[in-house]
Amino acid sequence: MDNRQVIGSWLSGPRAAAEDAGVDFGYRGERLGLPEEGPGSVARPGRRIGAIAVDWALCMVIAYGLLARDNPQAMGNWALGILFVMSLLTVGTVGSTPGKRLLGLRVVGEDGGRLGFVRVLIRSALLCVGIPALIWDRDGRGLHDRLARAVQVRI
Repeated sequence: MDNRQVIGSWLSGPRAAAEDAGVDFGYRGERLGLPEEGPGSVARPGRRIGAIAVDWALCMVIAYGLLARDNPQAMGNWALGILFVMSLLTVGTVGSTPGKRLLGLRVVGEDGGRLGFVRVLIRSALLCVGIPALIWDRDGRGLHDRLARAVQVRI
């Protein structure tokens, strides 16, 4: 193996290297019993990132317009609090935030049912911390979803 192949396998990550070696991981959501494509399949990262961007922008507008107009430095803190409350209320009741609804996503339990209040609380708190949402498992779920036993699916 020459240096280019070694560097290429390192850059592409351990999953790609394992797949090159013949390991079959299946598709995202297969272990959860979800379909590979279409409604009910695991949401792709691009849509999830887009949904959180829409939600964050909405929270920033609310924070600026209602709460932090006189103190712009506090706007980010207020927006984070609004994001927490919005996530708690909307995911806990209808299963999706405004950004998720706009991009055709929904948060459900691993069993396909609605999340209970405690699981939504855990998920929302971890989402606001930020780091858990950036750590994904092989099904594409963030650590916040995994700990809350939730999955974001397409609707």
